[in-house]
Amino acid sequence: MDELYTKMVNEALAAQWADVETIKGKRGTDFKISDAKPYVDAVNEMEAAENQSQTVFDLHINSVNAHYDILNGQTNTVRPEDDPFVEHYQTPPILEILFDEDPAFKVSVDKFVEAIADHEQLIGKEAIRRYGGFYGPTCVVDFAFSPGSTSNVVNRILKNLDINNDHKEAILSAKSWGMNTSYGIGAAFQTSLEAGKTAAEAVEDEIEMLQMVYSNPIDAQAKLMDEVGHTSFDTREYMNKYRAKMESTVKAAMDDDVNYGNIVTVPAYCVGDVAHHISQSMFNMCKDDMTMAIIEAESQVLDNTLRAGLKNGFKSANSILNLATGATAVGAAHILQKDGFTATMLVDLLTKRFTNYVQMYPTRGAAAELHNVDFMDMVQRGSNLLETRPVGKGGIIGGVKVDLSPIDNHEVISNPQKYAYPACAITVRFSSLMRLADFPCLLTSEPVTATLMTNLIAMNPESPGSPARGCKFCATSDLVKTHQYCQWADAI
Repeated sequence: MDELYTKMVNEALAAQWADVETIKGKRGTDFKISDAKPYVDAVNEMEAAENQSQTVFDLHINSVNAHYDILNGQTNTVRPEDDPFVEHYQTPPILEILFDEDPAFKVSVDKFVEAIADHEQLIGKEAIRRYGGFYGPTCVVDFAFSPGSTSNVVNRILKNLDINNDHKEAILSAKSWGMNTSYGIGAAFQTSLEAGKTAAEAVEDEIEMLQMVYSNPIDAQAKLMDEVGHTSFDTREYMNKYRAKMESTVKAAMDDDVNYGNIVTVPAYCVGDVAHHISQSMFNMCKDDMTMAIIEAESQVLDNTLRAGLKNGFKSANSILNLATGATAVGAAHILQKDGFTATMLVDLLTKRFTNYVQMYPTRGAAAELHNVDFMDMVQRGSNLLETRPVGKGGIIGGVKVDLSPIDNHEVISNPQKYAYPACAITVRFSSLMRLADFPCLLTSEPVTATLMTNLIAMNPESPGSPARGCKFCATSDLVKTHQYCQWADAI
């Protein structure tokens, strides 16, 4: 297995460094789609090992190439306002391919769509809870079953529905890592209520939108983009072209008995580096030297620690993913502590801000706080891992010590006095972490997670890889007790 584990680590790090080196070289310049070519090249080097499914790798590789080629043919760049949505145009066409190729699956989805209307009380309650901030900061499109997330509600509707269990898994995955449309539960309710409709009318609008997300996903995504004023490219044309390019790949995966939950997941989570992680917004954010330094140092922490893991010997393929995400979490907590902050302080601060933010901006975007939640989860996990015994293990994960020297030895991170009033530069690193709290995708890290997940799914293509079926120890649930509303223990 050592050869396979080495391949997995090399593929994951190639994706990460393709992003980081491009951003470091291009930060502050005007973004072009072609700037993302190094990431596409890294993806094209991925390959299935002997005990992995090639069709799963094809879903990943062909999707990234289709995404890049279509965007490159439609536009030279993508506006920052439009870039977060580039990951949401893949699953709608793939779902519609599945509808046409497997009528039984379409029947199951139709039953689910009908069941959404049957759960008016649940939909109304969850929409109102999200609108009012009942759960505190929530990741409305969480890849797990956390309180306030769309996956949480979808799971509750599916549990007692009389349809094929494989189809249930696909429906659930589609709105998890599959990111079927840009919609998050409660958005239509919020918009309608703030526009002057009654709560009952707003719930009707919420149900109608949720149904459309599953019954007509391409139309739903195009409608959502029209409503937010998307202008960078023709979204309908993109999705039609994407469907045409991916149809044979999806059919091959179906013939190879890949779980539908994986067919709707793998092609979506890997494309975000083209015009989102490598993008104008990232080039703008990383003009700040400290922010760039943190991304660079964290990537080296990841690199050194994973290679130490290879020398130490991994117990399983899953332990590579656990070490990868844990290493950068420990690194983030370590940087936070350098400025005298703790994870608890951070969670307290962002949770209090959320409460005030809800009242200041009642029409805020449905996803406004989602990456704050990801960031808090990461820092809380890293802090717990970094804590000394007996509370933690002193930064050791699976027997591997996280190498924090790239942070401690980084010229910029070690000299905050060069980037603020020199005698008072005690918040420079924290301020850059707060920039990354809005955009932590290369710390958590999404290209690494996507690459490793494809490797893991390719080893068990018949089992759904999403949503994450386990407790992620939500940071916000430690401050405001909401664990009892989580659904992972009842996941279908």
